[in-house]
Amino acid sequence: MVRIAGWVAQHPILWFFAFFIVFPFLVPYYALATQVLIYGLYALGFNLLYGYTGLLSFGHAAYFGLGAYGTGLALARLKVTSLWGGLAIGLLTAGVGAAIIGFLCLRRRGIYFALLTLAFAQLLYFIGFQLAHVTGGDDGLRGIPTLPVALPGLTIPLDSPLALYYFILALVGLAVLGLNRILESPFGAVLQAIRENSDRTSACGYDVNWIKHLSFVFSGLFAGLAGSLSAIYLRIVPIENLYWTTSGQVVMMTLLGGAGTFFGPFVGAAAFLVLEDILSVFTESWQLIIGLIFMGFVLFLPKGIWGTLVEHLLVRQTTVEPDGGSDWKGRPRSPNGDVPVRSSPEASARP
Repeated sequence: MVRIAGWVAQHPILWFFAFFIVFPFLVPYYALATQVLIYGLYALGFNLLYGYTGLLSFGHAAYFGLGAYGTGLALARLKVTSLWGGLAIGLLTAGVGAAIIGFLCLRRRGIYFALLTLAFAQLLYFIGFQLAHVTGGDDGLRGIPTLPVALPGLTIPLDSPLALYYFILALVGLAVLGLNRILESPFGAVLQAIRENSDRTSACGYDVNWIKHLSFVFSGLFAGLAGSLSAIYLRIVPIENLYWTTSGQVVMMTLLGGAGTFFGPFVGAAAFLVLEDILSVFTESWQLIIGLIFMGFVLFLPKGIWGTLVEHLLVRQTTVEPDGGSDWKGRPRSPNGDVPVRSSPEASARP
């Protein structure tokens, strides 16, 4: 088991694709697999801000909704005939929104920052609700067409659920690859330094406010891409995409999977959506049961499902090889058994 975990840590992108290529055949229906991808990407963006930078946002629905409405309006209202053009407009809308909101919210810290993000998300929700002639209001934005994927010399229709799943998988995989590159770069190391001690990071000469702002924008872009994919998948943009409950869901997903871990958001999204799918069959109060489960995780498994598993494997690896050997990512230890300074996100993450 430890060796398998080492392989996963050495090649996270490869294992991501290997698992999600077969994932739709492991769940009851394709729609659930597609939702796990979309909401896993949404949680991935939130995790970049919270798990790696240490900034808690209660208003991440703003960027999910902006991405969804940007793509939906481009395809349904502006009649953009290119799927790539619709996605680009959704990403641009979410990125600009994150840049503006982040600039204003980052003037405060702690709970004041979190409440400001919630306030801006609710502001966008009420704007969307009032502009019913544009957004569809309570009925949602409808009439989003299913456009084919246009590639050089090739056009791929997305009419079948499986084709749409693999198209979304390709884009989510590119986003995961981009996040992995960010976290493995010096910029990613500075993000985690800010999470641990922003004052000390500032004393080292880094512009902490600017780096936090960049992290905020990157996080909004990931969430916006998830929203854009949701609009293409559902062919409707419900106003609830901007509501505070959508922000709360991503917090729960991230903490269930493990904040500050690379695969935790996808594990948490899968756990949340599978629980919702099963419990909603038996009771209308499924939110209450999921809430109790969430409370149990916060109290007894604060590192989440994936974070607890990684911690257990790290402890086991240390027990098996106390002197020398290799770390859990398969890299050689120093002669005294210390793990190298540049560790993987899983090895260095804390919720």
